[in-house]
Amino acid sequence: MRARYAVTIASVMLGLASVTQAQTPLPLATQNPSPMVERTRAHVRLTATEVPGIRRTVDGPLGKPIALFVPKGVRAGRGVQLVVHFHGAAFVAEKAVAALGKDYVLAVVNVGAGSGAYDRAFSDPPVFDSLLSNVRREVSAALGAPAVLRTTTLVGFSAGHGAIRAILRDSAHFAQVNAVLLLDGLHTSYVPEGTVVEKGGQLDEKHLEALVRFGRAALRGEKRLLVTHSEIFPGTFASTTETTDYLVSALGLRRIPVLKWGPGGMQQLSEAHRAGVEILGFAGNTAPDHIDHLHGMPEFLRRLAARMK
Repeated sequence: MRARYAVTIASVMLGLASVTQAQTPLPLATQNPSPMVERTRAHVRLTATEVPGIRRTVDGPLGKPIALFVPKGVRAGRGVQLVVHFHGAAFVAEKAVAALGKDYVLAVVNVGAGSGAYDRAFSDPPVFDSLLSNVRREVSAALGAPAVLRTTTLVGFSAGHGAIRAILRDSAHFAQVNAVLLLDGLHTSYVPEGTVVEKGGQLDEKHLEALVRFGRAALRGEKRLLVTHSEIFPGTFASTTETTDYLVSALGLRRIPVLKWGPGGMQQLSEAHRAGVEILGFAGNTAPDHIDHLHGMPEFLRRLAARMK
C-alpha cells in the first residue's frame, strides 16, 4: 500500500514539474534582421531610373564619398535648400528631392552598417562643418554662381539616424538644422545591454535626448520633425515602436489609432501630431516592411517640406 502511495505521489510530482517547465517562458529569439515573411502588402519599389540633374562626388567622413545631386532647373539666385540623406540608395533620395521643386539640392551619405558607425562618423562637429562647406563649394561650381544654403533638412533611414543624433548634439548644428525626417530608424540600446523591457530592461535614453530636444523645438514652431516607424521587434536593441512611444510621452503627445493607406501599399495604424511634430506608425514586422519606409521617402519628404512653408 505504501509503495503504491509513493508511486502515486511521485507521478503527481513529476506531472507538476512538467507543467511548471511548460509554463517557464522561453528566451526571446532575436529578430535582427526579422526572420518573418510577409506577402500581403504590396511593398511597391521605386525604379532605379536617372532623374535629370547634375551629379558630383565630394569628400566625406571616414574616406567615404558623398553623392551630390542638383536637380535640373535649380538656380542659385534665391539660395538653395539642402537635404542630407543618411543611409540608403541615392536614386530614391534623388527622386524625392527632385519632386520638391526648383530650389532643393541633395547630399547622400553612406558610411557603413549600424547606427554606431554613423554616430562615430559625425561625433566630431568639424565633420559636419566640412560636409556643408564641400556641398556649398560643389553646388556653386555646378550652378556657376555662389550658392547660399537657405535651409537644411536631415533625413535618416534605419541606421542613418545615428548621424542625425550626433549632429544635433552640437548646439551650433542644432540651430542650423531646420527639419528632420526619420524613416523607421529611431533606435537605442537596452539597459542592461540586450535585456528587453519585458525582462526588466529599460531604454538607453542618452541616444534619444537630442531628438527629444529637437521635438520640443518643433512643438514651439521653430523646427519640423516627422518620424515614421514599423512594428519590427529587433530583440537585440530597442524597436522603433518603443522609441517613438518614448518620444510621444516625452513630448506630451497622444497616439491616435487610424486605418489609412500609406505610400507603396503601406498600412498606417497610428499617428501623433501637434505643431511641427508628426509621428506615423505603420504595420509590419518584416524586412520588406522596413524597406517600405525608404521607398516611401518621396511622400514623407513632401509631407515634411509642406509643413516648412
